[in-house]
Amino acid sequence: MKWVFWSSVALIGYTYIGYMAWLWIRAQLRPWPVQRGFFDASVSVVMVVRNEEVTLAEKLSNLLELDYPTEHWQIVVVSDGSTDRTEAILREYANHPRVRVVMNQFSSGKACGLNDAMEVAEGDIIVFTDARQKVEPGAVRLLLDNFADASVGAVSGELMLGDYNAGEAVRGMGLYWKIEKTIRELESASGSVAGATGALYAMRRRFVVPLPPQTILDDVYLPMEVVRNGGRVIFEPRARAWDAVSLGADREFRRKVRTLSGNYQLLQLAPWILGGSNPIRFEFVSHKLLRLLVPFALMAMLISSAFLSHPIYRMALVLQLLLYGLAVVGMLQIKPGIVSPIADAALTFVVLNTAAVFAFMNFVRGRTAAWNS
Repeated sequence: MKWVFWSSVALIGYTYIGYMAWLWIRAQLRPWPVQRGFFDASVSVVMVVRNEEVTLAEKLSNLLELDYPTEHWQIVVVSDGSTDRTEAILREYANHPRVRVVMNQFSSGKACGLNDAMEVAEGDIIVFTDARQKVEPGAVRLLLDNFADASVGAVSGELMLGDYNAGEAVRGMGLYWKIEKTIRELESASGSVAGATGALYAMRRRFVVPLPPQTILDDVYLPMEVVRNGGRVIFEPRARAWDAVSLGADREFRRKVRTLSGNYQLLQLAPWILGGSNPIRFEFVSHKLLRLLVPFALMAMLISSAFLSHPIYRMALVLQLLLYGLAVVGMLQIKPGIVSPIADAALTFVVLNTAAVFAFMNFVRGRTAAWNS
């Protein structure tokens, strides 16, 4: 039982602390700065939407107001079998000189929609975004500055969780996202990021490959293809898109399950990711795959500490029960003063690891999570 407990502690500790510490040391010993500068190129912003009548008009207005020369700017929107007013909204923009609209009457999934968008996209740089998030005016220019460095093949923007006017949230998911962004910054500082922010990322057109149908994580699949083909994927925290902290508990949980299911799917779609042709195989395993194992390590740690009698294991058991108790407090939305933000963080941790278990069940059953924006 002791080896089960300590192996679980080691895996959890490395996943959330050890890997980040290793990246920090690497960035100090072997920094790889990006040579940013003015980069003039034609840009196509591509977006696939399905039943986005609530957000679409505002998002198109947001994109049309971005700070970039009109003559080098194109927006491509694909409707993936929308059944609400999405297509009616798109028809209002059909004759706009900077907007290209593709209406697919039947839903084939986001991946197929992105492939269709690439058939009409004309830009040398492709910017990917989703319908829900608001992009800051100068974000695309900031993304493009990084392409002045010839080694850069893709650039990920930063997703800010919170209100555009009020600022970023720091509780619950906001705290978790800050940890995630720190890891991406450290990966970028001395190498490549294992994926991109789906809300806003850009790629050189020559690196964009057709996506396999039903691909869940285009924002990981495509950046990994960049790395595989000799390009570098970096993180640009100044290029920001904003999203709500929570879309509602049910929808938020489904989105987490979908994202984590996508990591399992990647191993089937691109088995080379775990092979020698992947220059950042270690980073991918440490950043993406080990998190899928954490919930099982948590179970093993809880069970083993319950059967071990030494005081250190008893203390570990108490701390684990305290963590789950705080998660219950957060779930019940009790506001006990200073405990509230800690309870929110505990709940986020538990929910994310529960989602990882559901993702594993999807993988075992061969189920594919439906895409959303």
